[in-house]
Amino acid sequence: MVRNVRRRLLGLGAVASAAVLGACSVNVPDPAAPKPSPVESTLSTPTITPGHDAAAVAAKDLPLSAGASLVPGDPVTMESKLQEVPGWSLVHAAKQGEDEYKKSDGCVAVTRVSINQGPLVEAGNDEASTKAVFQYMNPAIDPGRLTPVTLRWGQDTDKPLRKVELLALESSAANGGASAVVLGRLFSGPAASVYVSITCPDDAALAKARADVESGVVLVPPA
Repeated sequence: MVRNVRRRLLGLGAVASAAVLGACSVNVPDPAAPKPSPVESTLSTPTITPGHDAAAVAAKDLPLSAGASLVPGDPVTMESKLQEVPGWSLVHAAKQGEDEYKKSDGCVAVTRVSINQGPLVEAGNDEASTKAVFQYMNPAIDPGRLTPVTLRWGQDTDKPLRKVELLALESSAANGGASAVVLGRLFSGPAASVYVSITCPDDAALAKARADVESGVVLVPPA
C-alpha cells in the first residue's frame, strides 16, 4: 500500500494522469516496531490525559500551528456524507482502510485515516509533520507547493462552524498534469493522519468536486 501511495504521489508531483491518484493512502508503518500478534477484538476504555480538555479543543478552529492541542490517544476521525451530495455515490467503504466515492461527471474522491505515523512526527509541529508525510511519499515534492486548506471541524451543527487546517498538493490539467488535489494532515499528538484525494477529468470539474468535499466531509475531534 505504501509503495502504491509513493508511486501515485510521484505522479502528481511530476506530470501524471488523473488515474494516478486513485485510492492513495498515507499509512507509514514503523519498520522497527514489532509485528503485533492477533488478538480478540474487545471494547476499550478511551484514553484520558489528565489536564487535557478535549471539549475545549473541539470547540474552536484547529490551525496547523495548534499541533500541541491534541494529545496521544484516539485519532481524529472522518465523517463523510459525500454520497448524499447530488451526483456522488459510494463505491466502497473501509476497503484497505479507504472509502471511495465517484461522481457522475467522472470525479473520484478517496478518504482515509491512518494511525501509527510516529516515524514521521515532529513533536508538537503538525505542519512539519505533514510536510514530512508528503516528502516521504515523494522526495521530489517542493514543500513550497503545499498550500493551506480547511475542512469542517466537528459534527455539531447547532454550534458555530469550526475549521481544521490541512495542507494540499494541487495539480492542474492546464499545466500538463492531472486535474487533482491531495489534502492531508498528520496530527503529531495522536500520531495519526487524515487524507483526502480528488481526481477529475478537468479543472472545472475539480473545482466543483472540491466544493462538494468541503461541504460533505467533516473531521471529528477525539472525545
